[in-house]
Amino acid sequence: MKKNYILLMFTILLSSSAVFAQNTKKNDTLTIGVDLMSRYIFRGTDVGGATPSMQPNLEYSTGKFAIGLWGAYSTNPTGTQETDIYLTYSLTDKLDFTLTDYFFPTDDGNYNYFNYKEATTGHLLEATVSYSGTKKFPLSFLLAANFYGADAIRLNSDGTRKGIQYSSYAEFKYAFNKFKAFMGFNLTNPDEKLGEAGFYGNGFGVVNLGITAEKKIKITKSFDLPMTFSLITNPQAEKIYFVFGFSL
Repeated sequence: MKKNYILLMFTILLSSSAVFAQNTKKNDTLTIGVDLMSRYIFRGTDVGGATPSMQPNLEYSTGKFAIGLWGAYSTNPTGTQETDIYLTYSLTDKLDFTLTDYFFPTDDGNYNYFNYKEATTGHLLEATVSYSGTKKFPLSFLLAANFYGADAIRLNSDGTRKGIQYSSYAEFKYAFNKFKAFMGFNLTNPDEKLGEAGFYGNGFGVVNLGITAEKKIKITKSFDLPMTFSLITNPQAEKIYFVFGFSL
């Protein structure tokens, strides 16, 4: 069954790409850009090796569908390098469903992108649903769950592999006038007695709490540089980060 998930996802991606290539409507959009961040913090965890991260992105959208690529490349060889592909379906202008294939190549080149074997793959597949809120009540919500691949491992009582944790994460974000506040939760509870470790944390609880502010810096008369500043804490891990970045 799990192999069928992989085949299904790539069938959807390839089919969607064919549709995008044939569609020439005026509302089709191609978006490209890159974010330069002082650190790469993912849902409360520093995965970039405490160094600046370059994050390119490319997305093609048409109608209710969007297909995109996103990456994160640390300037520190020990930091996580990441190349993702995703497919999003917008049920409404506020409600989205997304399938993401995360992949983490290594600087030494010793990896196999096409390895999708359950126990050894470097791919991680995640399903998410997100709601973006309204102007009158700007509360957004995200629920994400890993369902295949390089997730945290569940163990049997004898220490052998039982499967994956199906690690899950939920996040609320509220937009104020000058900033956005967010709170993210680890929804998975690994069994530490068996030696299990969590993908987001060691148990249920808040792992991503903070605020984000955005400001445009005028560079020329016709160009403003969008900048982002975030104060991020992980109460469960007792960590704090103050990061900034800008988008091109």
